[in-house]
Amino acid sequence: MADDRQSGTTSIPFDVPTSARAYGWMLGGKDNYDVDRAFLLSTLPSFPECVDIARQNRQFLFRAVRYLTQEAGIRQILDMGCGLPTDNNVHQVARRFAPDARVVYVDIDPIVLAHGRALLADDDSTTVITADMRDQQSVLDHPEVRRLIDFREPVAVLFLSVGHHLTDADDPRRVLRTVIDGSAPGSYLGLSQVVSDDPARGAQMTEHISQRGIPWQTRTPAELDAFLDGLDPVEPGLVNLADWRPDPDQPALAPVHEALATYLGATEKNKGIYEYGGLLRKS
Repeated sequence: MADDRQSGTTSIPFDVPTSARAYGWMLGGKDNYDVDRAFLLSTLPSFPECVDIARQNRQFLFRAVRYLTQEAGIRQILDMGCGLPTDNNVHQVARRFAPDARVVYVDIDPIVLAHGRALLADDDSTTVITADMRDQQSVLDHPEVRRLIDFREPVAVLFLSVGHHLTDADDPRRVLRTVIDGSAPGSYLGLSQVVSDDPARGAQMTEHISQRGIPWQTRTPAELDAFLDGLDPVEPGLVNLADWRPDPDQPALAPVHEALATYLGATEKNKGIYEYGGLLRKS
């Protein structure tokens, strides 16, 4: 999809749910529609872990970006499938620890562009583009990416809670590896995706969400690991995100809507589906 700033228009889907809007609602966001809320309320009785998973991923984002900027010295970040803006976005966390950090957000949902453009109107070192992360070459060729990202220097590319939107037909290894494999040594890949230790339950989740118009594939941890050979995991490796360098003192998330509150804590009771990931370094 082209960058809508050039045409001055957006085409926002109202008749099907989108992952960006549904995910945002679980984080306490208000930029969603009836179709997104109905999708979640029909999904959560069968897969109550989703609210915890979304919020744990968002907390991981803070810790991962803090590590990248404060400990790894990264100053440029590509955030693929970034979703709608909320508190402590990637660029806000990055600037807290590295004021000179540069960030490019990428998402296919045009409402993300509309909100991002308003948020970043006066920020020359952060931008948002509308592009399909499955078409990595279009991302790399985008003029805003070329303006802000110098691939001769280490870069971090993030695929946070979006790997499950890549089906096998999308060639997920190619999508996840295109930027990191072409980047300078010392670059990092940050990723997470919903996984299940029980392939049968994972297949049920895949069918349920896919039938509602959102591309989805729940994998096992081993299936995600298979895409990542040759990269060096940052301790503690690829794990349940709740166990990746937990920090009880990190900034709190916005409260969830009362309709979702009953699902908080579901991952403590149901251990089979969770968000899995971490950071990996290119040597």
